[in-house]
Amino acid sequence: METDLQKIHIFKTDITKIDSNCPMQETLNKHSDILQWSVDCEDVDRVLRVVSEKLNPNAIISLVTDFGYQCQELP
Repeated sequence: METDLQKIHIFKTDITKIDSNCPMQETLNKHSDILQWSVDCEDVDRVLRVVSEKLNPNAIISLVTDFGYQCQELP
């Protein structure tokens, strides 16, 4: 099954580490509108990728910033 590229949202963040006790990870994992997500903590931009058919970039940014991280959409 291929993912519709228009449903992949990409963000620059300041997330340095994701572990199993991270409250943000739990929230993103359980969010009914998020199909898949990942953070590349090794990348200079700490790239967050979110696959969602329903959430818009501003909603995702709000989710992430609520946990104290910076987050901005990449073009």
